[in-house]
Amino acid sequence: MTIDRFVLAFAGSFVLVSVILSQVHSVYWLWFTAFVGANLLQSSITGFCPLAKVFHFFGVKPGKAFQ
Repeated sequence: MTIDRFVLAFAGSFVLVSVILSQVHSVYWLWFTAFVGANLLQSSITGFCPLAKVFHFFGVKPGKAFQ
């Protein structure tokens, strides 16, 4: 898998988990969902993704989006 796919899987998992936690535990978990969405939006505009840098550090091969 490439960095692109890891980032998408990681973000999607966090969104799903935070939505479930907002229904089970506290509605304030939706703030975490908003944070993930905002981070995805800024990375689509700027091309910089902090999580992609972390995956690159650990040796995951880059894809086309995050190099």
